[in-house]
Amino acid sequence: MNQTLLTGNKMAEQNRPLIKSTDLCDLSALDMLALLRNKEISAVELLQDHLQRIRQVNPRVNALVTLVDEDILLQQARAIDNGWMKGVWQGCLHGLPVSQKDLIATKGVRTTFGSRAFTDYVPTADALIVQRCTQAGALMIGKSNTPEFGAGSHTFNDVFGATLNPWDTTKSAGGSSGGTAVSIACGMNPVACGSDMGGSLRNPAAWNNVVGLRPSPGRVPRVPDANGWMTLGVDGPMGRTVADTALLLSAIAGPSAATPTEINEAGARFALPLQHDFKGCKLAISAGIPGIPVDPEIMTMVQAQAAIFDAMGLEVELMDVDFGHVEEVFRSERAWIMGGLVDSLPEHLRPLLKDEVHDEYRLYRSLSAGDLSRIFQQKTELFQRMKRFLDQYDFYVLPSCQMHPFPASQRWPNQFMGQDYGNYIDWMRQSWYLSSTEHPVLALPCGFSASGMPVGLQVVGRFRDEWSLLQFGHAYEMATQHGRTRPPLLSALTP
Repeated sequence: MNQTLLTGNKMAEQNRPLIKSTDLCDLSALDMLALLRNKEISAVELLQDHLQRIRQVNPRVNALVTLVDEDILLQQARAIDNGWMKGVWQGCLHGLPVSQKDLIATKGVRTTFGSRAFTDYVPTADALIVQRCTQAGALMIGKSNTPEFGAGSHTFNDVFGATLNPWDTTKSAGGSSGGTAVSIACGMNPVACGSDMGGSLRNPAAWNNVVGLRPSPGRVPRVPDANGWMTLGVDGPMGRTVADTALLLSAIAGPSAATPTEINEAGARFALPLQHDFKGCKLAISAGIPGIPVDPEIMTMVQAQAAIFDAMGLEVELMDVDFGHVEEVFRSERAWIMGGLVDSLPEHLRPLLKDEVHDEYRLYRSLSAGDLSRIFQQKTELFQRMKRFLDQYDFYVLPSCQMHPFPASQRWPNQFMGQDYGNYIDWMRQSWYLSSTEHPVLALPCGFSASGMPVGLQVVGRFRDEWSLLQFGHAYEMATQHGRTRPPLLSALTP
């Protein structure tokens, strides 16, 4: 762990805030850190409160599927407290409980990838993102649920079952970082790591009223990764606030010298204050991407945010990007990635994979070298169109999801607004159209439907400009406070 030496002044006893132990889990990560730094709470106390919250809530939603032994966690928390008594602050995540998605390798902790082919797999080494969280002082409490190999935006698999939405436990929590989003929304950890290929940090953020950031490819190096040239899938942070999400990004971002596409910029900047005045900036709100049906209530709610943006001093226009050949680009590149994964598996394990993964593999096997050449040229054109669009506008705002959460018993929606869907990603175009542009995207809460379900928007920032994107998200969050509302499931908790 980082042995940075700091001196902390303990707040005078009479100035200590009156905080009930059962409320700690609902504080922001930054507030938790302030209490830890002032020695008003200990890492052990913070951990125990979160473990109690997990015991109370997790059986209802199935968000965390493999938990680290409590005795090991308590031993680690005591070591953090003992270090701070001697003036050693562990880092920007000092003492915070953090989970890792079950696609991310964790040393000595079962990592199944949501697949029966890896039910009992225990890695012998941590992924880089896990190492960085530990070095920053985090306590890795366990693994969050995911669909098999992250395939789809509904979190279910044959190993652990489905993760349920805490706003309505009959509904999907989204995915593939569905367990991540639910664990944060329910106060099982303040921040957590997930990943995003076609919307996996954005759809579940929207459906659980939390914040998710799809960083620029290379912002968070993926180590290990068998395909170091793959930029469609990225690892990234989630939190209950933009500032907390940025804090986690500060710990996991930055060059490693281990991957060929990483961005050579340190992550520390993202822990700085996010306040910024956006008066005079220009913003485009989706007028409705042609060919993508969006629930009218969702579209109306997102476009209604124009009044908020106007009050923030921005110039707002209804406008959309020309996404050109994005359908072929994303589907082919995704199949190329998923097919390569299947090829790497022993033959006898392949029958264990779900049908959706086999569908990806069939498309992969049908692709020629000429197909790949064409789709990467088309992807380059798409990137250039988005870049030119954002030369005109500072930000581009769209709904995070096309529809409200569907029943958790469904594999995916097969029909919506008069369109038949024959593929498990047809219903989530609104998110994966953006994945192929190579630009960072921030998902934010923007209110609640008439039925009380969370609705989210996503904001596209300029090329590799997560900093301005997070600043904008923070300003919008301060203006709306939509994310302060917690799931009704928590109201039934007893101390």
